[in-house]
Amino acid sequence: MIATSTLEISAKAYRQNIRYIRSEIGPKPIISAVVKGNAYGHGIAQMVEIIEKAGIRHFCTFSSDEAWEVLEHSKRGSEIMILGMLHLEEIPELISKGISFYVFDFERLQRAIDISKEIGIHAKVHIEIETGFHRTGFDWSQREKLAEILLEEKDNISIEGLCTHYAGAESVSNFVRVKNQIARYHEFKDFFNSRGIAFKIYHTACSAATLIFPETIMDMVRIGIAGYGFWPTKETFFAKLNSLPKGNKNPLRRLITWKSTIMSLKAVKTGEFVGYGNSYMALENIRLAIVPVGYGHGYSRMLSNQGMVLIGGQHCQVVGTVTMNAIAVNVSKIKDLKIGDEVILIGKQGGKEITVASFSESTQQVNYEMLTRLPKDIPRIIIP
Repeated sequence: MIATSTLEISAKAYRQNIRYIRSEIGPKPIISAVVKGNAYGHGIAQMVEIIEKAGIRHFCTFSSDEAWEVLEHSKRGSEIMILGMLHLEEIPELISKGISFYVFDFERLQRAIDISKEIGIHAKVHIEIETGFHRTGFDWSQREKLAEILLEEKDNISIEGLCTHYAGAESVSNFVRVKNQIARYHEFKDFFNSRGIAFKIYHTACSAATLIFPETIMDMVRIGIAGYGFWPTKETFFAKLNSLPKGNKNPLRRLITWKSTIMSLKAVKTGEFVGYGNSYMALENIRLAIVPVGYGHGYSRMLSNQGMVLIGGQHCQVVGTVTMNAIAVNVSKIKDLKIGDEVILIGKQGGKEITVASFSESTQQVNYEMLTRLPKDIPRIIIP
């Protein structure tokens, strides 16, 4: 079976990104690779292989289904940690497989304790605390009860980590809020220490916090978007700009290249409309290349009449409405094209590039959203 498009994933680029992250955090902190959202659209199966070969042995997923997928593809006995959703009935198997998970309410904590006692294996739990994000986490008012349970059950569960999540470390507008969260985290930490409760690791930092709030690095960093070669925001990049090497002002490398081919070539005369409706009329005689990728493949309809692709090393504009399965591209300026020629939707060709950032801005999506919307059935191919 040959697909209409493919995603190439560069293992070399990932290794470069991890070298940069390591240079920022030093040799001791654990790097946990975040692979939620189908590894930010790159493919969990492919990224587990790439990540483990890059020397990383710790993974974060949002949900249990992602954790099971990581476990299926892991070849190096890596640690797996669930940040969010799991079903309580899964806890026995999660514990037996050594998969750790966040605990952010008393129901999940009690269930983990009960199952640990029942099967004779310690649940590996990370205690998530509420510091100001207001999504999940134990509140400050719950600290006494929480400490009491942790002390009482310390021989029945493995208290792995104390963790939280920051509310927008990538934006300067959130600076005060994040600083307040850091302070509240340390209040929790000091409180637990005063009760004789120690955690194996302390971790709070996502990609943005790792890069611009060095005090959040602690024992482990949870690296998502930066591992895939993207600055969390332009603000994050500008915050780091002066400290970057003069000869390498962008040390992060994109992993992903989205490729398709020309399906058909079509001549259109002046005054004729292209595709559905009348959104595009040819103002001169033009030649179109039809590419078998549309909104059903993650190529947004918002790119109608404004998207760009690379063909023959040249930028070519999408004309007409993006359909479910195809786009039309104006290739009038390129000679000697034929069916089957390469089309770059995202990536480089002939010294030119279509970036994820430019793609995302055209569709009014952030990088994260655009990447995670790439369908799982597009084949992902690892490039060493």
